[in-house]
Amino acid sequence: MNIVFMGTPDFAVPSLLQLLEHDYNVVGVVTQPDRPKGRKRVLTPPPVKEAALKAGLPVMQPVRLRNPEAVAALAEWQPDLIVTAAYGQILPKEVLDMPRLGCINVHASLLPRYRGGAPIHHAIMNGESKTGVTIMYMAEGLDTGDMISQVEVPITEEDNAGTMFEKLAHAGAKLLIETLPDLIAGRAPRIPQQESEATYAPNITREQEKIDWSRSAREIFNQVRGLSPWPVAYTIWDGEVMKVWACKVLDASTKHTSHAPGTVLALKPEGIDVSCGSGVVRLTMVQPAGKKAMAAADFVRGGKMKEGTVLGI
Repeated sequence: MNIVFMGTPDFAVPSLLQLLEHDYNVVGVVTQPDRPKGRKRVLTPPPVKEAALKAGLPVMQPVRLRNPEAVAALAEWQPDLIVTAAYGQILPKEVLDMPRLGCINVHASLLPRYRGGAPIHHAIMNGESKTGVTIMYMAEGLDTGDMISQVEVPITEEDNAGTMFEKLAHAGAKLLIETLPDLIAGRAPRIPQQESEATYAPNITREQEKIDWSRSAREIFNQVRGLSPWPVAYTIWDGEVMKVWACKVLDASTKHTSHAPGTVLALKPEGIDVSCGSGVVRLTMVQPAGKKAMAAADFVRGGKMKEGTVLGI
């Protein structure tokens, strides 16, 4: 049985490696083109490409998968099944119809909730206490296909987007391997999604990264950890962008009516205490413009920020 794997970021690598470790016949890998990365804009291959080449697998990197040349090249691999995980392009109907066993996707949410390209970020930003992975048949709509299997994964107070990506990547790979025998044997269920329960998680915009200090301390805490370690939430200090990598809730509800939201209430060795619409957060890791990320304590020792400063303006 020929399997074609489609994936791009770190999230997809464990699923590819599990297929190989369980001796599935992966005949080729499709991933996004190499992209410039870092300040020097070095052309960098996606993690799935690196893993595939290390395993000696042929790799395709079409700019647009729906181009006839890309579809024809894919057909030459004669896939019986296509497995995708965070590939990053919508599969055209010609590809969806190509394998006799269909196309399945490892999606990082408990569908039908959080359909779209950033389900992990949005689940944390919305303060969810759990998320999960769904193995689903792919359809022409955005994450609308029938579900095959799911696994729940809790979100703890200590989790951020980075830790949840890793947890869900491994949970998804394990669920994929558990699901495949039934799929291949024709025993896998087709569970329709309840459209009335669907929510969406589009890619993160620059505006969603900016901290609105009029929100509650809990909402800002969830925003910061939901965007860390990428793309990272930010505020404005001294007219420039200052990224906020981590914070904690000091006070969840008190309204500091004598201070505008965003006011620096205290500069302590433990961090920077900032008033919110309700409550107080302590910034524990920040990145001023032109600097590397640092513990807020180190930033405070620099003495450049003063108490009473209002962030975000």
